Amino acid sequence: MTAQASADPASAGALLQQMQSAAQNRNYELSMVKIRQGRIESLRYSHALIDGKQVALMSHLDGQNAEYLQRQDEFTFFENTHSPYTLKNARFPGIWSALQRVALDKVVDSYDMVMAGRSRVAGSVAQVVRLVPRDGDKYGFVLWIDEQNHLLLRADMVDREGALVEQTLGVSLVFSKSPSAELVKLSTSKQPPALSVDEVYKAPQQALSWNITWLPDGFTLRSSDRHQLISTDVPVDYMMASDGLVDFSVYVTKADQQQSVRNQLVVQGGTTLVSFVNDVGVEITVVGEIPVETAKKIAESVQPLARNEAVQ
Repeated sequence: MTAQASADPASAGALLQQMQSAAQNRNYELSMVKIRQGRIESLRYSHALIDGKQVALMSHLDGQNAEYLQRQDEFTFFENTHSPYTLKNARFPGIWSALQRVALDKVVDSYDMVMAGRSRVAGSVAQVVRLVPRDGDKYGFVLWIDEQNHLLLRADMVDREGALVEQTLGVSLVFSKSPSAELVKLSTSKQPPALSVDEVYKAPQQALSWNITWLPDGFTLRSSDRHQLISTDVPVDYMMASDGLVDFSVYVTKADQQQSVRNQLVVQGGTTLVSFVNDVGVEITVVGEIPVETAKKIAESVQPLARNEAVQ
């Protein structure tokens, strides 16, 4: 049973620093399950230091094959929907992975950190830390950090009432003295050339004709550009905002006049997609790990700089 919570941000911050250091400096394999809306997905995460450099592999073991490879600051994405690609200074998908790399000063800016006692996960005693958002427009998080080895063993995403939205749960943790043969091989394997975000979208960042007039507390606009959607000729204005831990994206494109469905809402665990056509005939889509009402408020706040503007 978890002990009584204690508002001790200094201790919580130190524990998160230990968590990130352990995640980057140990040879280990963690088997996990992700639980969302009654659906269970199996994951395996392997990490090692090879010649002083981090090498990690996250594999989805159910459904469509998806793997993600880290070699120091280069991340290669293997997914069925497109050819493999490598990005510099990226991160694996999901909150569990984001917590390993997030700048902790950004977390302090947006969340209160609370020590919440001790519990057990995957046969280990863990310290529990709550990340409580300072407003109701974001999800909160409850983290279970191995008391002895400081690895993150469980991460719950919770709504403002504390109800579980999504959970990543460790079920088996194995340490090793030396890197696995698979990671050693991957550390020198040929992968697609690493690209920065600027290289992915070769056109320079440009001022768009749209403005997000409301952002949740702690979020700032990080990126904006105009490009074509993958596998189509449809131009889209793209904006991305982040609070350091959670990102969301906004897509603005000219509405398809033949489209029969004008509004769309998709919720998959903590990930929300909201799409609708506004009063100037433009489709606005918001997608990210944010509550539904927050996504709707963001979408409704997207306004043209001039009333006759639309995606060209």
